[in-house]
Amino acid sequence: MKLPPSPIHQSGELPTTPKKPSLLAKNRSLAVDTFGGRVHVEWDPQAAVTPLGQLPFFIEFLKIGDLFDPWVDECPLQLISPNAPTNRDVLGTLLLSVLAGHTRYSHVTTIRCDGVNSGLLGMNKIVSEDSLRRALLKIEEDVGILWLQKHLNKCYAPLLDVPWILDVDTTIKVLYGKQEGAVVGYNPKKPGRPSHTYHTYSIANLRLVLDAEVQPGNQSAASYSAPDLWALLDRMPRNNWPQFIRGDCAFGTEGVMSKAEEKEIPYLFKLKSTNNVKRLIEKLMMNQEWEFSGQGWEGQEAQLKLMGWKKERRVIVLRKQVSKDVVALSENTNTKQIELSFAEVNGKARVYEYAVLITSLQDEIMTIAQHYRDRADCENIFDELKNQWGWGGFTTQDLKRCRLMARVVGLIYNWWNLFVRLAKPDKHLEAITSRPLLLHAVGKQVTHAGQTRISISSTHGKINKVQLLLNRVATFFNELKSIAEQLTSEQRWYRILSKAVEKYLQGRLLQPPICLPAPV
Repeated sequence: MKLPPSPIHQSGELPTTPKKPSLLAKNRSLAVDTFGGRVHVEWDPQAAVTPLGQLPFFIEFLKIGDLFDPWVDECPLQLISPNAPTNRDVLGTLLLSVLAGHTRYSHVTTIRCDGVNSGLLGMNKIVSEDSLRRALLKIEEDVGILWLQKHLNKCYAPLLDVPWILDVDTTIKVLYGKQEGAVVGYNPKKPGRPSHTYHTYSIANLRLVLDAEVQPGNQSAASYSAPDLWALLDRMPRNNWPQFIRGDCAFGTEGVMSKAEEKEIPYLFKLKSTNNVKRLIEKLMMNQEWEFSGQGWEGQEAQLKLMGWKKERRVIVLRKQVSKDVVALSENTNTKQIELSFAEVNGKARVYEYAVLITSLQDEIMTIAQHYRDRADCENIFDELKNQWGWGGFTTQDLKRCRLMARVVGLIYNWWNLFVRLAKPDKHLEAITSRPLLLHAVGKQVTHAGQTRISISSTHGKINKVQLLLNRVATFFNELKSIAEQLTSEQRWYRILSKAVEKYLQGRLLQPPICLPAPV
C-alpha cells in the first residue's frame, strides 16, 4: 500500500466559521451615554407587554355586546390546511391593526409581538401581513359583502326606530399603482392621478357608517351610488326608513329624485348652477321677499322645472352677503401658478354668495337651510376615515379585497365610536384624540396564583381624566353583568346602545322587539 505524500510546508490556520451569538449575547445589556448619565439597555422579547394597554376595556365591550364572536363565527373564510391560521386569528389581527391606526398591510409587523391583547381576544397568534392578504383573497366577494353588511346592520339597527337622516356622499382615494379600478376620474386634489371612489351612506349626527361601496375612480356620479342606496333602503323595514335623504349637487338629478318620489321618501339635495338656475336667481334677486334663514343667510322659495325634468319641484334659493374686502384666487394659464388679487367693492354695491337647494320637504325655509348646513358633518366622517383610519390604505391589486376592507374598517370604526361614547357621551371624539386618550398606554401582564393582572402605565398628560372615563365604562359594564343572565344578547346590545347615545336619544331607552313564544 502506497502512503500519501507528507506535506512539506504547513497549510496554515484553518478558516474559522463565525459562531452564532448565544441567547445571552443577544440579551446582554448595552451601555449608552445620555445627558442623564450612563444607562444600561437590554431587550426582553418574551415579556408580556403591549403598547395598547387600555384595550381590555374595549374587548369587554365587544364581549358583552356579543359583537366579536358572531363576527368570527359567521365569517365565510374556510382554510383547510393544517398550518393555516384560524378565522379568529385572521380577524383578530385585522381588528388590532385597524385599531392601532394602520393604513397598510405591512404595518401589521409592528404588533406581531403583542403578548397581551391577542390572548385576551382568544387568539392563538397574530398572523403576518401575507397571511392577511391571502385569507381575504379566499373570501367570495358576494358572500363576504353580505356577511359584513349583516354586522354593520347590527350596530345601528336599534337606532332606526328613532327619527334619523340618511347622508349619502362620495369621496376619492388616490392610488399610486396599477390596481384594478384605478382610473382617472374627478379628483380635485390631485388631477390626473388614478383613484377609487368610495360611495358612503351614514346616519347624520352620529357618524355611524351604514354601508360603503368601492368603485373605479371615474364612477363618482350619483347614478353609481343610487343602486346601492336603494338596495340599502330595501333591506330595512319601511317603518325604519329615514326622515329624508340628504346629498350634494351630484344627487340633484332627475334619476335620483324621481326614484325617491316613486319610493315616497323625502329628499334634500343641492342644485348645480346651470344657466336656468342662474336665471331663477336673477329673477328672485329683484324682489324683497327674502326671509332670515340663520347664520347670516336669507332664503326664498320658488318652483322650478329644468330641461329633462318630468315636473316642477320646490327649490330654496339662499343668499349671504359677503364682506366688502374680497380676495380672489386665480391660476395663471402660462406659469400654472396661483395668483392672488384684492378686489374692492363699491360702498353702494352688495356682493352675495348663494346656494340653491331642491327638496320635497314641506318645512319652512329656515329649517331646510339648517338641515343642509348640518350636512357639513358628513365631510368630517370622510376626513376621519381616510386620514385617521384605514381608508387611505389597505390597497391590493384586486378590487374585491378593497371592497371588503372598506366595510371592515367601517365596522371597526362604528364599534370604536360607540365605545368612546360610553366613556364620553356628550361629544364625538375623533380617533386622533380618542386613541391616545383611551387606547395607547404601556400594559404589562403578570399571572400569579391563577390570577391575571395588567399594569397600565400611561404617558398621557390627562391620565386622571382617562381613569375617570374608563371607570365610567367599567362601572356600567359591572351593572350590566349583574343582570346579564336575565337578558338575551340582543337585549344587552340595546342597553349598551341606549347608554352610548343617550344624548342623541335625549334619555330615551331603546326597546328590543318583543319575541312571542313559539306555538306548541
